[in-house]
Amino acid sequence: MSLSEWLNIKRNTSLINNIKETNLNVPEGLWVKCSKCSLLMYYKALEKNFKTCPKCEHHFPTTSQDRIKKLIDKNTWQPINTYLTSTDPLGFSDRKLYSKRLLDMKIQTGLFDAVQTGLGNVFGIPIALGIMDFRFMGGSMGSVVGEKLTRLIEKGTSQKIAVVIVCASGGARMQEGMLSLMQMAKISSALQKHKQQKLPYFPILTSPTTGGVTASFAMLGDLIIAEPNALIAFAGRRVIEQTIKEDLPENFQTSEYLFKHGFIDLIISRAELKTKLYQILSFYYNS
Repeated sequence: MSLSEWLNIKRNTSLINNIKETNLNVPEGLWVKCSKCSLLMYYKALEKNFKTCPKCEHHFPTTSQDRIKKLIDKNTWQPINTYLTSTDPLGFSDRKLYSKRLLDMKIQTGLFDAVQTGLGNVFGIPIALGIMDFRFMGGSMGSVVGEKLTRLIEKGTSQKIAVVIVCASGGARMQEGMLSLMQMAKISSALQKHKQQKLPYFPILTSPTTGGVTASFAMLGDLIIAEPNALIAFAGRRVIEQTIKEDLPENFQTSEYLFKHGFIDLIISRAELKTKLYQILSFYYNS
C-alpha cells in the first residue's frame, strides 16, 4: 500500500466518526480496526495489503482460500482429496454431537475439514501445498487432516516436488481421541520418506500453531518459516509456568522469540511470502 492510500485511510477516520454522530447506517464489515494499533481502515485496503495492517504490519487471520490465491499462480491450483470427511469414529459428544459439530463447520466454512491440499505453481515452480484453516474447529488435527496431509506428501514424493504446509492449528482434535494423536506419527513418517528422496519440505507457521501440530510436522522442515508475531507453542503459557514454577518473558512463544533462540529459521511477512518462497525453491532446485 502506498503512502497516499494510507493517508486517505487516516482522513477517512474522521469521516466515519461524523457518520456515526449523524446516526447514518454504515454496512457491517465495511471498516476494520486493527487490534494492535487501532488504525481504522477500509476493508478493501486491508484485502489489497494481504490482510496486514499498513501501519504496524499486524497479520489479520485469513482463510485457506485466500492463502491459495496469494501463494499459487493463477489457474494452476489442482485440489486433491477435497471431499474426505470424518465419520465420527468414536460417536463423541460434549455440548453437542461431534457429527453435528462437523456439519455446522461444513456449512459455516464451505470446507469438508480443517485443511485444503493440492498441487500448484509458485512463479512456475510446482509444489504440493497443504493449507490448514483455523475456522474449521480451530484447525484441529483429526484423522482426515492427517490422511489428507499424508496423501499430499506422498503425491509430492512421487512427483519429486517440494512440499509446503501452512500450519494454523490448536493441536490434535480431542473428539477423535487416540486416532487424532496417531496422525502425528503418520505424517512424520511420510515426511521422512520424502526426505530420503532428497526432496525439500517447508512448513510455514502462522498464528496460532500449537499442540500436536507443533510437536510433529510443523517442526520437521528443511527450513522452518513463520509469519511475524505468530503464536507458536506446544503447551499454554500458564501450564508451563505452573510446571517450571517460573515467570516467562512477555514475548515467549512468538515467532521473534523462537527465531532468536534457534527454533525457526526465517520470519517472512505475508506480503513477501510468495516471492521469498520462490527464491528458496529456486535455490533447492538449482543447487
